[in-house]
Amino acid sequence: MRALGIVLAGGNNNKMKELSHKRAIAAMPIAGSYRSIDFALSNMSNSHVQKVAVFTQYNAKSLNEHLNSSKWWDFGRKQGGLFVFTPTITIDNSFWYRGTADTMYQNINYLKSSHEPYVIIASGDGVYKLDYNKVLEYHIDRKADITVVCKELDKDEDTSRFGVVKTDADNRIIDFEEKPLKSADKKVSIGVYVIRRRLLIELLERSAEEDRYDFVRDIIIRYKNVKKIYTYPIDTYWSNIATVEAYYKTNMDFLNKEVRDYFFRQYPDVYSKIDDLPPAKYNQGSLVRNSIISSGCIVNGRIENSVIFKKVYIGNNCTIKNSIILNNVHIGDNTYIENCIVESRDTIRANSTYVGDPDNVKIVIERNERYLM
Repeated sequence: MRALGIVLAGGNNNKMKELSHKRAIAAMPIAGSYRSIDFALSNMSNSHVQKVAVFTQYNAKSLNEHLNSSKWWDFGRKQGGLFVFTPTITIDNSFWYRGTADTMYQNINYLKSSHEPYVIIASGDGVYKLDYNKVLEYHIDRKADITVVCKELDKDEDTSRFGVVKTDADNRIIDFEEKPLKSADKKVSIGVYVIRRRLLIELLERSAEEDRYDFVRDIIIRYKNVKKIYTYPIDTYWSNIATVEAYYKTNMDFLNKEVRDYFFRQYPDVYSKIDDLPPAKYNQGSLVRNSIISSGCIVNGRIENSVIFKKVYIGNNCTIKNSIILNNVHIGDNTYIENCIVESRDTIRANSTYVGDPDNVKIVIERNERYLM
């Protein structure tokens, strides 16, 4: 492969509310058995990118544990591999990562010691499938300095949390507005970029000299009229999970057979770290409709239109509707949950009721003695 990979997975976002108190956004569970970062890593692996670096920072414990072996994504072992970088205090630097450009600059030796001519940069909070080889070929054919992968959103979708792009007839970027309050344009960056390695090193060093730390604002937007920056359009499924509403909707999308088949039955595959757990057990009296039930679960109650993650116990006479139950939750008997996200490792006491609104999903966190020492 002519490119090395970088996955930016260190950020935090208060729009995730309590869900990001325990973990990085890139470690958020998706579709029962996956993490958000699995999609970017699987795309790298399926595109034969053998050398990949993941930059972590915020709440990185569970993410680092998830990335403890490269074998799950089958990265190169003799040449290449999976490298995880966290902020490090050195004689020259004592800062945490101050932005996406600063993240790469603080690890610039990884870029300088590599030999691949191109770099593929991806964020860890996107759910999608993409052949990065096609993006790279497009980048080379256009003789581009930077290529930005973009998606055209529907007319009613909010663009205020994305970078909104305007292009000419040749797909060259003529304007790039980061997270505008309102925009008539619907073409947004999905956070995937292709750039020559030597050019990236040069731009990062120049940005650091000028105390500029953000890759989008201080490189993409700043150089949009100086460098040849093109967009690569995609028209397949893509979702960014960095808000509670988007996270809930993305998981609910996997209850759609077409979405499930696209990710899990069509080549290429999506890979993840595998836990050695027994299959889900459905006891007498249980009823499940249009739901994802993960391994290690024990179901006694009724579940409709919900995503149940690993090692969840659901008691007798329980009803779970339109909800997401994260890993290792114990739900007591006679509990009713609708339009909710239940945080991992919770114990929901018997006879509890939690009901959210379809447009304002309720996050359930019970602090109790189950895990206290």
